[in-house]
Amino acid sequence: MGGWSAEREVSLRSGKACADALTRRGYRVTPVDAGRDVATVLAAVKPDVALNVLHGRPGEDGTLQGVLEILGIPYSHSGVLASAVAMHKVYAKALFRAAGIPVAEDRVASRLAAAREHLMAPPYVIKPIAEGSSVGVFIVTEQHRHPPQELTRDDWSFGDEVMLERYVPGKELTCAVLGDRALDVIEIVSATQFYDYEAKYAAGGSRHLLPAPILPNVYQEVRRLSLAAHSALGCRGVSRADFRYDDRGTGKLVCLEINTQPGMTETSLVPELAVHAGMTFDELVQWMVEDASTNR
Repeated sequence: MGGWSAEREVSLRSGKACADALTRRGYRVTPVDAGRDVATVLAAVKPDVALNVLHGRPGEDGTLQGVLEILGIPYSHSGVLASAVAMHKVYAKALFRAAGIPVAEDRVASRLAAAREHLMAPPYVIKPIAEGSSVGVFIVTEQHRHPPQELTRDDWSFGDEVMLERYVPGKELTCAVLGDRALDVIEIVSATQFYDYEAKYAAGGSRHLLPAPILPNVYQEVRRLSLAAHSALGCRGVSRADFRYDDRGTGKLVCLEINTQPGMTETSLVPELAVHAGMTFDELVQWMVEDASTNR
């Protein structure tokens, strides 16, 4: 847990919640706040299993998974390749398209070019190519005469290339996959303009409607596409796919991304979906530990 990504604090909360749950289930738990010496620490601890609840880099991009493979430590969630591809929005969307999973129109540009002029007619979304939890994301509307100038900041830390993606109005939907099973669908009603970092993790930042109040055929399509996305990228264990659904206009449904290390905090979506499916938080965490392996 922990690490040094923009999602460090959330990961620490996820880690504490999971450690407490495993202790209650009778496991012997060693919390590891992952630093640059994580390989040395893991080699010294010699765990039977590593429950990976790092969010963002290095825990979600395949890097830590590679370390765990080298050390021969069974671990949770997705393997090296699926983690790396899911974290990189360009490659993930290429595989989604190949699998027939609908995605939003997009283009990739340097952050400085994206800051100079509108490279896509508003409304559109600007997002880092390889970050999680909506950090560094901007929605550009018709009211914005210029793109966000934050992209030109010297302390910008989200990479020199960004993705511009056609904005799809309507509902924010999400669905979790547990092994080979798609769970139910949540509609996220954010207190802010979109489901950003604060909406995800601050108390009162969003409301979760479960089951999502959408047409039954759309509901089942979200579940089908979540499982298809999980499979297309070769994910393992738990994942969560996010969607936009234009329920009042075109009826368009697009998959935004798949999260291979979804949050495990008290406000997180996957634990809520698991409870709805009849699985307690402690049972969910135990399932992830028992599912752990190498060569994922």
